[in-house]
Amino acid sequence: MANIMIRRGDQGYVFYMPKRDIEDSIVSIEFDTPEKWGGEIRLGNGGIYHIEPQAAPARLPYSVRARRIDGVE
Repeated sequence: MANIMIRRGDQGYVFYMPKRDIEDSIVSIEFDTPEKWGGEIRLGNGGIYHIEPQAAPARLPYSVRARRIDGVE
């Protein structure tokens, strides 16, 4: 698992992994409601990560642990 940060950008959510200095736009997020947020996250570079579904964060940027599922890094 890796510590990541998610923030809002001009075109939607942005994924950032400080340890590897990876920043990319989030193409899709499985759950994006106030009650349930997270799940499978797909990045613009083809990477897929998983965040345990939880209540939506009160504000962004938000740091959370994510597990890499597949794709480019």
